[in-house]
Amino acid sequence: MTSTLSRPSSPRFRLIHKIGAWYDAEAYFRRRAKSGRAFEMPIPGFGDVLFAAKPAHIREFLKIPVSAFTPPMPNPIEPVVGDGSIILLDGLRHKQERARFLPALHHDRIRRYTGLMVEAALDEVAKWQPGMIVDARDAAQSITLQIIVQAVFGIDDRNLRDRYVTVVKAMMRDYVAPFMFFPALRRAPFGLGPWRRFSARRMELDAMLSKQISHRRHTGADGYDDVLSVLMSDGDGAGRSDDEVRQQLRTLLVSGHETSATTLAWALYHVHADDKVRQKLLDELADHPSPQQLPKLPYLAAVIAETLRIHPTVSIVVRQLKCPVTTWQTERAPGDVIGVALPALHADPQVWPDPSAFDPERLLARRPSPTEYSPFGYGHRRCPGSSFAVLELAIALGTILTNVELRIPKGRRRASLPRSIPRGVAAVPSRPITLEVVRKLQEGNS
Repeated sequence: MTSTLSRPSSPRFRLIHKIGAWYDAEAYFRRRAKSGRAFEMPIPGFGDVLFAAKPAHIREFLKIPVSAFTPPMPNPIEPVVGDGSIILLDGLRHKQERARFLPALHHDRIRRYTGLMVEAALDEVAKWQPGMIVDARDAAQSITLQIIVQAVFGIDDRNLRDRYVTVVKAMMRDYVAPFMFFPALRRAPFGLGPWRRFSARRMELDAMLSKQISHRRHTGADGYDDVLSVLMSDGDGAGRSDDEVRQQLRTLLVSGHETSATTLAWALYHVHADDKVRQKLLDELADHPSPQQLPKLPYLAAVIAETLRIHPTVSIVVRQLKCPVTTWQTERAPGDVIGVALPALHADPQVWPDPSAFDPERLLARRPSPTEYSPFGYGHRRCPGSSFAVLELAIALGTILTNVELRIPKGRRRASLPRSIPRGVAAVPSRPITLEVVRKLQEGNS
């Protein structure tokens, strides 16, 4: 296939590029996109990755046959999710595993989780008292983990749910950035260091998952309405090993909470950093809409969509080539990696005027095409949980704002925006996003 676009730009001073991408992923990609060309970026383990940066690039990317792609290996998130995770599977195995997931994440099924989403947000807000300083991302992790643990396992035992929250948080905290792209660092000299701590937490989580799988094999799936039951009650459920099931559950727990938690934290930051945005959102929430109504509120949806535009939690969508491909005025060989840099795409000034400004109105005025905006990825690997995430974000954000008044602490209002750094399965804020609790609004409900 041919292209009328300019040839890609290649990196000079490669070490500086690597440092820049680690130091602030979003800023790095936006700078590289200013040329209007596709660009190469050196990523350890992947070589020079060719990234799309414009809608015209995406149109070419989407024309490449699915059969030409495979997930890049070695993959940075493999130690977290496992090599049998749906994220890393290819071909028929990926198609079959995705088919198992989709019924569990169907629109009709996920709407049943509305109540537990409200409950998780209210449980977290109940811990807050006027004058407290809240770490927004830590709080958001607690909310989204409570939701995903209940949605996946149907666990009513609050102590067990809290244990899952504690273990998963600790595991992701110990999976430090260097482990992602430097496999040689995945060692525990003398049985010490962050890799040992991460490995111990992963083993602890796997033991908990194994116990849950064993219990469900003993009781059967009848009478349960959760993701684990769907995965174990399909035609092949009984024949799947515990390890196969465990890897998919680990994928759900990690990817199902980390990305949503980060987006919720960023949304809380932007809402409270702009008085006009905050007031307009509070006006829309003034009539205390029901949980079922929250996802239908246009301005709330626009706030979430604009948060995902500026801070796509998965910064890059990458594919490894299985055959030669000519795209973006360059030839790529089998084994080369190409992809989409979402922060660059979402900052194209020809599509998004003043792209660094947080402006939900822009997403009320027009609906962008997938070649301009796609925070959940593309094609047959588009996140199957995107509907779940959007529902969860609308309910969590709406519930928080109708139950507690928050503000950015004095002295932090004029602070620069936190950097975005890669960690685990998401790009996360480089420092805590802190908010001060001003007052409770509905003591009786929280």
